[in-house]
Amino acid sequence: MRFTVITYIEHKAQENSFYSYGPYMREMNLWFNYVDEVEVVAPLSNNPVQSAELAYSHKKLLFTKIPAINLLSGKSAFLGLTNLPEIFLNIFLAMKRSDHIHLRCPGNIGLIACIVQIFFPKKPKTVKYAGNWEPKAEQPWSYNLQKWILNNTFLTRNMQVLVYGEWPHQSKNIKPFFTASFSEIEKRGVEEKNFEAPFIFLYVGNLVPGKHPLKAIQLVQKINRELNKSTSREARAIKLKVYGDGPEMKMLKAYCRDENIEQLVDFEGSRPLEELKRAYKQSHFLILPSQSEGWPKAVAEAMFFGCVPISTPVSCVPWMLDYGSRGILISEKEKSREQRNRVEDVEKIVELMAIPEKMRKKSEAAKEWSQKFTLERFEGAIKEVLRKN
Repeated sequence: MRFTVITYIEHKAQENSFYSYGPYMREMNLWFNYVDEVEVVAPLSNNPVQSAELAYSHKKLLFTKIPAINLLSGKSAFLGLTNLPEIFLNIFLAMKRSDHIHLRCPGNIGLIACIVQIFFPKKPKTVKYAGNWEPKAEQPWSYNLQKWILNNTFLTRNMQVLVYGEWPHQSKNIKPFFTASFSEIEKRGVEEKNFEAPFIFLYVGNLVPGKHPLKAIQLVQKINRELNKSTSREARAIKLKVYGDGPEMKMLKAYCRDENIEQLVDFEGSRPLEELKRAYKQSHFLILPSQSEGWPKAVAEAMFFGCVPISTPVSCVPWMLDYGSRGILISEKEKSREQRNRVEDVEKIVELMAIPEKMRKKSEAAKEWSQKFTLERFEGAIKEVLRKN
């Protein structure tokens, strides 16, 4: 089987291998275990490979370079339009050569591929929709168009669309799915947490506006303020460790400096999974104040090691947290009428921190749920998807 992957994710070349974002590469290598040949159609940059990035592992892999496309700014949109014929043609030819078409959505490349695949109704196809599939979510028009095409069984035939969560009123194309980071063996090394101060909070993710890392810092800042009302110095010892990198790093560090909370926040940068595992094991809480998610990998990973997740109720997060029994759901809006809710968020967390047994119960519930989604189960699900085609 010739398996063709069409993705928006930027790749890098080094010593005859192709590297990219670690979690994506780990997943794709699982897919590649069950195919004879691979063709990857994706943007390729000249940037150096980073330590957290991984390479494809397949003996027979062809890489077809296409330009990246950005429709957000005027200049980028113009360049994107001029590159459109080249992108369209390369995707079309790759699909023509393919035995199984695999799209990674959402994204501008994904949108083009969604349109091109209409010309191949008989070829088996899968789509991994890594974004928020929630029907009522406010999203860019290009995302909504992709979702409409993929959900349309007339335009999109012989396809399984793998989405996060279960949603009502979906076509037969749509299949609930999940992802995983850890194996069955790694369950054995997960010990019950000791919920005593100092309490360690984690933020894991890109430092970009949509992930709202500043909200994570401000939340811990408010928690610290509340805990400082306690007479016990030991009981109020907390720390936020920020794992990730991105354009907001400078602003976040400046905020901590201006607010005189540099001792409260450690910026750890982007780190490989093995280091993140150690952080999950040593921490008590994971904060994700994101405004949009697909399957929030950091939340599932932290839950695997018993961290209590604190997250906005986006995408399938409420289902993951069992609407609060496996973590804490916090408000997501910035409107002034939500100020009271944000105070209540802090109060909920501080109250929980005062009762170790309640924290332990949430931690165990989070761990029990997340440990169902292992790499072995994930690989089995991938194998089943390919078998059906």
